Amino acid sequence: MPDRSPFLLDRDVVFLNHGSFGAVPAPVFAEYQRLQLEMERQPVAWLQRSADTLLAEARRGLAAYVGCAADDLVYVPNPTTAINMVAKSLQLEPGDEILTTDHEYGAMDRTWKVICAATGARYVQTHIPFALTADDFVERVWAQRSPRTKVLFLSHMTSATAMRFPVEELVTRAREAGILTIIDGAHIPGHVPLDLTALGADIYTGANHKWLCAPKGSAFVHARPEVQHLLQPLVVSWGWESDHPSGSQFVDHHEWQGTRDLSPFLATPAAIDWVTAQDWPAVQASCHALLRGALERIDDLTGLPSVYADDGFDWFAQLAVVRLPDLDPVVLKQRLYDEFRVETPVHRFRDQVLLRISIAIYNTADDIDTLVDALTVMLEDHR
Repeated sequence: MPDRSPFLLDRDVVFLNHGSFGAVPAPVFAEYQRLQLEMERQPVAWLQRSADTLLAEARRGLAAYVGCAADDLVYVPNPTTAINMVAKSLQLEPGDEILTTDHEYGAMDRTWKVICAATGARYVQTHIPFALTADDFVERVWAQRSPRTKVLFLSHMTSATAMRFPVEELVTRAREAGILTIIDGAHIPGHVPLDLTALGADIYTGANHKWLCAPKGSAFVHARPEVQHLLQPLVVSWGWESDHPSGSQFVDHHEWQGTRDLSPFLATPAAIDWVTAQDWPAVQASCHALLRGALERIDDLTGLPSVYADDGFDWFAQLAVVRLPDLDPVVLKQRLYDEFRVETPVHRFRDQVLLRISIAIYNTADDIDTLVDALTVMLEDHR
């Protein structure tokens, strides 16, 4: 049964936007605040004597959850920071190509375009239409590779279009072809089962503050040992030529960046413990079923086709989009919030207006009823 009581969310708002920034359960938030208070009671002891040990413990907990070795993963504030670090580390030359799609997150697009402008590399965006089958997706992306392709950069699940991409086959092909694989898994941890070792991507970044329910400012970047030497820290600090090396140069170079609040990282194991205690696979299945029903109801209301192919591949889990008629998305989003107290993104992607729905552990059938009723009113006004 959905239960909103552990969350600090405004009870007057129908919150269908967990995918943007997540929401922290009260027990995890309490641990987050406890860590901050502990730091403030004795900042010198906490930061100079305890931080390394605490971070190592937190890395071990997260690594076990996502299926990798603890020394192959470091905490970062968000996936955008991770991709900036990776992109700025690569020794790209004029004519080198970064192969991707036209569904990638805007901040990542901007990062790669800046890098391309500085190096003369090319950002090759494969056009991915809606309702594409998984097999067709793989072949369409792979057909765009060339002898100059140096990097394959893909979202594991997209933000604007909420499509879970079948990246596994492309990672395998790219590795065999000697192409560096970089996966943006911002929406994956706590949302879709993840085994980084089995996936085998060279570099993978994910957000813990979204579906894993950790505090804001907790994310990670994972790199296979074979490629860690390629990665230069965004911030050079005491871990560079460390006086007290940890045994992992990757961790030393990237983990310590000077004085900052480490509490979001250190509270992440508490978030893992919390979601595990909720029988998370059952929660995920229930949320998926509620979301599927919502999509069907809204598609029936609008008469518009689904953006997802019915090909047996799980294109969405707890995050999905539906097409809406050609309304002003800014006005529609504002009306949803102001008149109906529904928080959910509405935006234009290409020539299509999309509404994105997140279904988290606290969402109910009543939330979907409120959304559908609101859309019914607004679409009738449009007619």
